Amino acid sequence: MVAYSSLVLLGASAAVANPLFPRQHTAASTVTVTAPLPSSTAWNAGAVNDYPIHASCNATQKAYIQKGLKETITISRQARDHILRWGNSSSIYQKYFGKAATGEPLGWFAKIADGNKAGTLFRCDNPDGNCAQTGWAGHWRGSNATGETVICDPSYELRRPLEGMCGHGWTVANGATNFYWAGDLLHRLLHMPAVGEGHVEHYSVGKYPGVLAMAKTNSSYSVKDSDTLQYFALEVYAHDVAVPGVGCVGTYTATSTPAAAATSSRAASSAASSAASSAASSAAASAASASATASRAAGAAPAVTSSRAAQSCTPHDDHWHCPPGVPQPTAPPA
Repeated sequence: MVAYSSLVLLGASAAVANPLFPRQHTAASTVTVTAPLPSSTAWNAGAVNDYPIHASCNATQKAYIQKGLKETITISRQARDHILRWGNSSSIYQKYFGKAATGEPLGWFAKIADGNKAGTLFRCDNPDGNCAQTGWAGHWRGSNATGETVICDPSYELRRPLEGMCGHGWTVANGATNFYWAGDLLHRLLHMPAVGEGHVEHYSVGKYPGVLAMAKTNSSYSVKDSDTLQYFALEVYAHDVAVPGVGCVGTYTATSTPAAAATSSRAASSAASSAASSAASSAAASAASASATASRAAGAAPAVTSSRAAQSCTPHDDHWHCPPGVPQPTAPPA
């Protein structure tokens, strides 16, 4: 009995000495530390990722221009990717750029597709009045605003979407490079200093045959010729995408050019003015004398035409390119 009592007391003592209580947990506190702002901005801060369109363009005009610019980027990327894949081993590349290195045309197409779009503007408000002239579908503003291009109303009727590439009877060899929105806006972008940098210009003469001839004789200019860049981008897209492996080059057929028509028109106008002046100054002159005067005028015409040609404006699709100081014709090319 004594032994049993001792055990009970010992057990009770142990229980008191070693109480079984649940473990207490201390709640952890979270401290939020605000990181200091970076001392410099992102490397591409302020970049313009879309070509700007002026507020003068209404919703319909803006939609057309935006789609056209998107298609311009599409053919530029395809041209770039074609060069990246095939280099100057591509038969299309050799056709337009000869043996020239690939870096320069590659750069132009990459810049149009993925470069900063600042310094460019497309507008619809006809600030220079050229859209009022019959046949004008648009124009670069030149010295009035070198970074701006005006799109006139005829563009919305004349230009075709890229989905129609190789349709409508169009071929690379004989079709106008501005038949599609993509080709037209590619040309207009290259005029802007922010894109073409004053380096891309009109160096070839004679459209399709002219660019092919220059690729064989002076390819160092082909890589910065605006017509060549247009033709290359259009043919690559036609061959790689529109009709894969085939395209729609066509066979070139010579026709009377706008330049020839303009020269002929100027010559006819000059002859008429000369005849009128002669008649006014010598009303009593004989028919033989008048005939001699006309003959002399005809003989002088080639020299006059040649002199004018040295500094005359060059027709380009629906507009003119004129040397400094030479006024732009009021009518679009024929």
